[in-house]
Amino acid sequence: ELMNKLPKSELYSLQDQCKRASVSISSNIAEGSGRGSDKDFSRFLKIALSSAYELESQLVIVETSYQLNTENLRTELSIIHKQLRSLIFAIKPKKQTVSNLKKGISPLKVSQNDRREF
Repeated sequence: ELMNKLPKSELYSLQDQCKRASVSISSNIAEGSGRGSDKDFSRFLKIALSSAYELESQLVIVETSYQLNTENLRTELSIIHKQLRSLIFAIKPKKQTVSNLKKGISPLKVSQNDRREF
């Protein structure tokens, strides 16, 4: 709806970029969720997050250049940013210490003083 208010001269530039960035967010989440590992999923979530930031930047341009109100969309994007960052953090692999890998000890059972990341 907002994009239809842009001038026709923006039809194939800014309007198209906004549409591609918004599609990229959901597409990368979907593709990443179908991968076999948390590492791959996290990588695709980071790409989705980058696309969300790209879209936010484009909405700021729309607002400043064409005096169109994008506040509601930017508020929704802010929620999406937080959700993506939370999910990325939640699936982030835990690092183990070198000595405990050799011993087969879980990093969850090691005190903070014993941790040395590799």
